[in-house]
Parts: sequence; structure tokens; C-alpha cells
Amino acid sequence: MTAACCAVLCVSLQGQENDKVAMEDTLGNVSVQGVLRGRDFVSTAPKYTVQAESTARLGITDIGSALHRLPGVTLRDYGGAGGLKTVSVRGFGAQHTAVVYDGVALSDCQTGQTDVSRYSLGDVSELSLVVGDNEDIFLPARNAAAAASLYINTGRLPSADNRAHVAAQLRAGSWGYANPFLRLERNVSEKLGFSLAGDYVCAENNYPYTIMNAEHEVKDRRNHNRMNAGHAEASLVCRPAAGQLLSLKAYYYDNSRQLPGMVHYYVNESREHLRDQNAFTQLSWRGRLTERLRMAATAKFNYAMADYEDPAYPNHVKDHQYWQREAYATASLLYTPAASWAVDYSADYAFNNLSGSDVSTYRDPLRHTVLQSLTAKYAAGRLTAMARLLHSLCLNGASRGDKAEDTRHLSPSLSLNWRLLAGEKLYARVSYKDIFRSPSFNELYYEHYGSTSLKPERTNQLNLGLTWQRDYGRLSSVTLTADGYWNNVKDKIIAVPYNMFIWTNINLGRVKTIGADATVSITQHLGGRHTLAVNGNYTMQRVRNDTEGDTHRGKQIAYTPEHSGGLSAAWENPWVNVSANAIFATSRWANNEHYPTTMLKGYSDCGMTVYRTIRCGKGALDLRLDLKNIFNTQYEIVRFYPMPGRSWQMAIKYHI
Repeated sequence: MTAACCAVLCVSLQGQENDKVAMEDTLGNVSVQGVLRGRDFVSTAPKYTVQAESTARLGITDIGSALHRLPGVTLRDYGGAGGLKTVSVRGFGAQHTAVVYDGVALSDCQTGQTDVSRYSLGDVSELSLVVGDNEDIFLPARNAAAAASLYINTGRLPSADNRAHVAAQLRAGSWGYANPFLRLERNVSEKLGFSLAGDYVCAENNYPYTIMNAEHEVKDRRNHNRMNAGHAEASLVCRPAAGQLLSLKAYYYDNSRQLPGMVHYYVNESREHLRDQNAFTQLSWRGRLTERLRMAATAKFNYAMADYEDPAYPNHVKDHQYWQREAYATASLLYTPAASWAVDYSADYAFNNLSGSDVSTYRDPLRHTVLQSLTAKYAAGRLTAMARLLHSLCLNGASRGDKAEDTRHLSPSLSLNWRLLAGEKLYARVSYKDIFRSPSFNELYYEHYGSTSLKPERTNQLNLGLTWQRDYGRLSSVTLTADGYWNNVKDKIIAVPYNMFIWTNINLGRVKTIGADATVSITQHLGGRHTLAVNGNYTMQRVRNDTEGDTHRGKQIAYTPEHSGGLSAAWENPWVNVSANAIFATSRWANNEHYPTTMLKGYSDCGMTVYRTIRCGKGALDLRLDLKNIFNTQYEIVRFYPMPGRSWQMAIKYHI
């Protein structure tokens, strides 16, 4: 879709880096072929990007399938369009992955993790995974306060193009899936633009599945799995003066879904229901104060509600509602004393509280968080270096009962990138990051589960990598990346049974990871209008329990395969473009103890996509058909939650 203007947070557009260290005030034009963005290979820390233009050639239909194309990612998927999807990177756990939406990190103080299935792929212009520190230093301190960050970007800047740009899409597929999407963008002038976007998703999700009961094959169909979800957002972007940008965004999401529950032999019944609501509004500004000093600031208020019902329990004893509120503010100063130097200071404040309808379950906890980061970056010749100190302060409270201890931590990080040969795009990179995670409110306060004596999880990560790119003419290129890494998590929070019915969280665990990621992106122009694009990723990770005295020490942690990866190949031509894709993962365990009956078999999932764009007057019509899991592989990513078998999905999109 032609970019006109969009919802953009100021901090998400706090400049794109040039070849040195300062930020530019406008976005540059980048031609992207494949899964890796043009400059990912020169980043000081591993960064992997998927552009909206490459989703068809990669066979990507939603955020979850996009994440399968990124190395080092373990996605927990509970199946179907409405299934919960959380992201763990390099064995850290989903709570250590920050999800950054248009420049501002999302938060869930109750669980500490984000369900990425709620975000629409139709509104995403770019999806990036950064492991360690982002090379862009002009950002909020919270964006640097996680082991890994997933950036979901939708934004575009105002331009001289003052035509109205509309994108309307209808996506439909197997098992009652329907997803209409609409977006309107308009630049009122070169200084002012707005956008409106919204989508709706509904699905029955009653897909068939097969499981084995000893020697017997059991065939059934998923039930009680209907979902209805929608989201809408409005944005206003303004350039009040040269070198300044002001943006306002309002966002609303609502999801009402049935929860199908586990499938265990002949048991496939559930009456649970969950409704999620999320709304936020945010105002951002950035500007140039002097020739060498720039400033950015953002204020945000976020509200979330979860309403859980289980009619199977008498007197509705398991029906609960939870309300989260967050007030957040951040400010950053970027100083560039010389062409090769830049220094950033960022300070964030957040207030979170949580309340529940059942006062016996929660104690209405609250938390004040203050984050401060000081970052220096040097780039000259063939060397780029970045160092950061992040100070985290968490002040906890509760309306009654014991409260968790206050915590503070100083986190250093360092990353380097060196161009090995002056005439070759061959780079070596090394990065180190120390970070910690405060326990979520569930881990601290939930009745019969939480413990207020928990310590934060502390992580250390070290990465060594090589990247190489070579262009062959204007349309042909090869990009390779290879990274080896070592991670260590101390005071790992794990749940242990107190008795058959009561579990509690304790700091008992240590987890060590040794792994390697590799990616390849090849684009070959074949002559005429024919292009072949091949993209692949591979991950090896040994994520072991390293707890002293634990009888299960040395075993792979739950739901983490030792080997995983994906491959896609696309042939783009004047007639109908065709792509084939596949992902795979080796066997995993459903728990950390590796009981014989808890091993999940490895799997592979193959798909195919055909697509074409047809010019229609001033606009264009995109036609696309996806065949998913074409070999009807029966597998589980989460135990007792079977994934869908063979299915189809089609999309028609008109944009002008």
C-alpha cells in the first residue's frame, strides 16, 4: 500500500540512523528483498526483520507464522485463530520478551507476557526481532529493559502526497474464519496527516484432529472454540515546525472467545469463556532543541480488562474479573558532540495497579517503576561500538497483606560491530547484556500460587556473530548471518507443588543456554520479470536446567526444541507468483522433569502460496491463496492442544 501518513508514536520514529550515529528526521527509502531488512546485517546485536511486502513470498498469514520465520524464537501456540500465542527468545521465557508497538513497549503486569495473536498483520508495515540492545539509542529506557524485543511497526510519516489512500482487505478461510480489514490514510498537508484503521476477526475454529490412545486412533473435532475479536485505532501526525514531530494515537481491542480446554484421549469438553479488552491513548513529541541536542517525550495511559467465566463450577465460584491500569511517561535526550559520537539519556516512570472481583484471590497490588538509561555510541571507519547502563527501580505495594520487596538493579551492556574487510560487506559482532525481570503480579500475589518473597530473575547473555552480504547487480543479492550465544538465567522462578491442589512460586532455578542461529536470504533476478527468492533460518539451542542439587539437572527445559527452523522459496513472474514454505521442530518435553509420557514428537508443517497483483485504475488489487499444512500433519506445540491440519485461506485486497 502506498504510504501516505500514519499512526506513529514519536519514539517509534525518533529517527532512523545514518551511516554514523545521529538520527535523521525523515525515513529513507529502502528496497527490501526477503526476510532480512537491508541493514540488519550491520547491527551490533542480532536483528531480524520481516517487511509487509515479503509476507506473501514467505507464506506468512498472521503474526504467529511470521515469528516462525525468525531464528531463536520458541512460539507457544494453543491452536486456531484465537489460540494464545506467546514468544520466548533463546530460552529466556515469554516474560523476558518485550513487545514494542509503534515504539512504545506494551505491558501486562498480571502475567508479564503479551499475547501476540491480538495484533493484526494487515496493519503491520514491519516486524523486527532484536536480541540484546537495539542499535538505535534514541529510545525509551523501557525498550532496553528486556533480553529481547519484538517491534511491531505500523507507522508512516506525512509527505507531500495529499491524496486519500485506502486499503480494504477481506481474508477468509477454513472453519468459519473471516477477517475484514480497512485502513484510511490522508495527508491534509505536508505537515499534517491522519489515519484510521480497524479489523474484525471471527472463526468457529472447529477443526478436526487425530490423537493416539495407546494402539487406537481417535478422531474428533475441536469444539467450544469460537472467537469474535476486533480492533480500531486512530492516529494524528503533525510536523509543527522543522525538525519537530507530534503524534497522537488512540487504540481499542475487544476479544470474546470460548476456551476449548485440553484434549486428553476421549475428553474434549469445556465451557470456559474469556473476554479481553484493551484500550490506550498516547501522545508523543520529538524535536531538535539545538544543532546537537534533540529531545523526545511520550505520555500514555493503558487500560486492560479480563473477564473469565467457567459455568461448569457451581455458584460461579471460578468466575473472575481483573482490571489493569497503567500510567506511563518517558523522556529522552540525544546529544551528538561529534559526527562519530552520540550520547542518550532516557528516563521512564510507570505506575501499574491490578484489581480483581474476588478479593480473596488478589490484594490489589501496585507498582511504581523508574527506569533510567545512559547510552553512548561510537561509529567511525569500520567500527561501531555501543555501551549502556540501565538502572531499574521497582517499588511494590498492596492494599492489604504482605507486599513484595522493593527491587533495584544496575544493568550494563556492550556491543561491537567490526567490518573485517574494507572492500567486502563482512562483519563480526559481539554483544553482552545483563538484565533482570521483576516477578509479575500473578507470581507474587495470586492465591495458592504467588509468593511475595520472590527475587527478580537475573539474566546474562553473550553473543558472537558473523554477517555477510554481497549484491550482484541491482536485483540480485545474498545475505548470510551466523550467531553463537551463551545465556545464563539466575534465580529462575519456577512453580512447585505444595500439595495436590496448591502450587507456589520459588526462586530455585538456574537455566543455561548454548545455541546458534543462522539465516540465509538469496534473491536472484532471472531475467525479464522473473525473480527467485530463497529465505531460510535454523536454530540449535540447548537450554538446560542448571540448578544445584536438582535431580533433573542437565535436562532441556519444557517446550524448547533443540533444533528448529524454516525455509521458503518464491518464484515471482509476470503470470502468477508461487511460493512454498516449511517449518520444523524436533521433539520437546511438556515439563522440566522429562517423564516418559510427556515427550512431544517433532513435526514439520509445509504450505504453499499463490499470489498476484493486478493494476485497477489508480489502485491495485492483490489476490492471494494460502494452502496451510498441506500434508495434514497432526502435531501439538503445547501438550493436549492439537494444531489445525490441512486448511486454506484466501485474501482479496484493494489499495489506492
